[in-house]
Amino acid sequence: MESPMEPSGVEQEPGAVRLLDLPWEDVLLPHVLSRVPLRQLLRLQRVSRAFRALVQLHLAGLRRFDAAQRLSLAHCDWVDGLALRGLADRCPALEELDLTACRQLKDEAIVYLARRRGAGLRSLSLAVNANVGDTSVQELAQNCPRLEHLDLTGCLRVGSDGIRTLAEYCPALRSLRVRHCHHVAEPSLSRLRKRGVDIDVEPPLHQALVLLQDMAGFAPFVNLQV
Repeated sequence: MESPMEPSGVEQEPGAVRLLDLPWEDVLLPHVLSRVPLRQLLRLQRVSRAFRALVQLHLAGLRRFDAAQRLSLAHCDWVDGLALRGLADRCPALEELDLTACRQLKDEAIVYLARRRGAGLRSLSLAVNANVGDTSVQELAQNCPRLEHLDLTGCLRVGSDGIRTLAEYCPALRSLRVRHCHHVAEPSLSRLRKRGVDIDVEPPLHQALVLLQDMAGFAPFVNLQV
């Protein structure tokens, strides 16, 4: 297969051979990319369009990554729904996945992930993605019975409906991050608090006490009796 070339603007020495000039299917795929860990493979796609095409060709020829349990794609802005579907199909043992700031991902891709790999997921970050809403959270809740850690920081479309579904369907949940989720109200969090789930947003009463202390300089005793 002829490799696509990109103008680099750098003069090449006579007789020099660039990596992408080597035969892809006979050399690079079986002898080079096959030895690169999955996480580095995915990052390699960011080098250039040619490397992205090479990695995509390699991934298309693979059936499964049976040993992949933990994967971080945080701040990989090239990760889209198609890429996530491919990972969900090829990573049957996936337990921990970090998709922080993968802003191309929408509810449809998260729903697919939940239905395909939800049974084994224990930790998931969807932080800093305004495209993720209650549809994703509800689908995760109903398909991820082992989920222990969920980060929804800055998911502006997530609301109380999704959190209530988490409380109903996720008995193993231990920590929840919902800072800057402005549509999540305290009543939806209270059930999780009663179970001892670690939530990064303080209840309103605690926030009020802190505010009073800040205003008074120091308020060791606050009488809340009416």
